[in-house]
Amino acid sequence: MRHRYLITITDYRGARHYTLTQLMKRMLAGVLCAVGLVFLTGTLLLHGLNSRVNELNGELASLETRQAEIMASNDALLADRQALQREVDEKADSLMALSSELESIEILIGLRAEPERPLAQRIDTASQTAFEKRLMLESIPSGFPVESEVVTSRFGMRRHPIRDELAMHGGADLRATTGTPIYATADGVVEWASFHHNSGLGKMVKLVHNYGFSTIYGHMDEIEVQVGTYIKRGELIGYSGNTGASAAPHLHYEVRHLNRRLDPLPFLNWSINDYDRVFTEEDRVEWESLVEVIRRTASVAAERPSSLQAQNWSATSP
Repeated sequence: MRHRYLITITDYRGARHYTLTQLMKRMLAGVLCAVGLVFLTGTLLLHGLNSRVNELNGELASLETRQAEIMASNDALLADRQALQREVDEKADSLMALSSELESIEILIGLRAEPERPLAQRIDTASQTAFEKRLMLESIPSGFPVESEVVTSRFGMRRHPIRDELAMHGGADLRATTGTPIYATADGVVEWASFHHNSGLGKMVKLVHNYGFSTIYGHMDEIEVQVGTYIKRGELIGYSGNTGASAAPHLHYEVRHLNRRLDPLPFLNWSINDYDRVFTEEDRVEWESLVEVIRRTASVAAERPSSLQAQNWSATSP
């Protein structure tokens, strides 16, 4: 009985005896240890989960703080956007006012529009004489200033070749190697003939023509005219180059009317053989009144006696 244990259970029905050996005792101890180990493991696991929950709660609080900061930044950006929109609206109003003022200036100089009639009805080019057409082509920029007649970059928005950003291109770039002769596209007076720093056009010539038109020639290599000189259409004004903010040799050419930049392409393609093109492709010029002014000028020139006639009249006068 040394390695046995006797367990007695007594009730109203009598006593019952059970014998527990040492092996069974060890098994019971093992079961109790296993149960204790499971309990301890569960306790440790629960403690770990509780720590993880605390960490997640801390991260959640940090994210909520970051969300609040982002919302505040978003509100500030929305306020800035609204301020910029108001500024854009103000600029648009100013532009409309400036446009109205320019229209008033056009009226003052005789360029009055008649929008109630189509352009084809207002400008009867068929009734213009050859002299009137030639006078317009000489007085208003027409044709190419260089012989290549190849446009490499047109008027409008484009990616700047040097700054690599979208920017407004206020003229047309014409293919021209360094030293290519440049000719005036209309009669005019030289207003600028020097290096122009602010525009990035390098050596530049600006010609002022009749009826509010002007032309600009940029990135030149050599300038052959001086300020104040009167230039005839087709006369040499210089040679093309690569001065200023230019990635390669070419000629930057602009056409302006009342200091507004116009698309040069209709004027580049304008000729006696394609005379009506510019009237339909460029609608920011009041062509009707301008044609009428040209007609009156041509009429006065036709009625004016020649210098030889004037000398004869002077010789025969008493």
